[in-house]
Amino acid sequence: MSADLSSVIAATTRWLVRSYPTAGGVLSASLAEAQARQAVTVAAWLRYPTPLDAALVVMAGPGGALRLDRISGAAPPEPPGADTAPERAGGDGAGTPAGMPWIPVPREPGETGGGWRTWVDEVLASWAACLLTSPALADEAVAAALRGEHARGLPVDFRRLTAPDGLDREAAPLLRHPDLMAPVADLHRAGLLECLGAHRGPGAGAVAAD
Repeated sequence: MSADLSSVIAATTRWLVRSYPTAGGVLSASLAEAQARQAVTVAAWLRYPTPLDAALVVMAGPGGALRLDRISGAAPPEPPGADTAPERAGGDGAGTPAGMPWIPVPREPGETGGGWRTWVDEVLASWAACLLTSPALADEAVAAALRGEHARGLPVDFRRLTAPDGLDREAAPLLRHPDLMAPVADLHRAGLLECLGAHRGPGAGAVAAD
């Protein structure tokens, strides 16, 4: 894996597992994190397929977690009068209903700062949500990522993403729930489908978006 992407992958993984936590103990938390990290890694290899792409996103910045935090409830909704077009509001009117007070999501124990959130990549979080909730998309995305530069010469294994066992599924019921993950997955699902379409050969059929 490109070292340039490691911070982005780590931060985006952290956002996913913090926003959609497991109810189990240490083992469940580790399994859920492994699944999220594999999904984010595949997404990163597809979106930033070369070392130059990886270096550029670090230079320009991945964008941060503000809109994702608004969707998950970790940040207050946009103030009245702000631009809430579908492409800015998550495509589904994400936010707090009128008249409902915003109640912040509790911080992690011992968390004193949110600097790591600036390394969260919204597109990668969205693509990872798509992969975690669609086995067909996950299979195609992994196959495409393994043909890329980042995987070259590496003994990579994405089985926790593509072939989760019972323990994996029990550890990540929220991360694997299509309806709960839809507000995040739908943000950039079209971009993932377009990316995968570019990897298909002539005449190959499209994979269902669900």
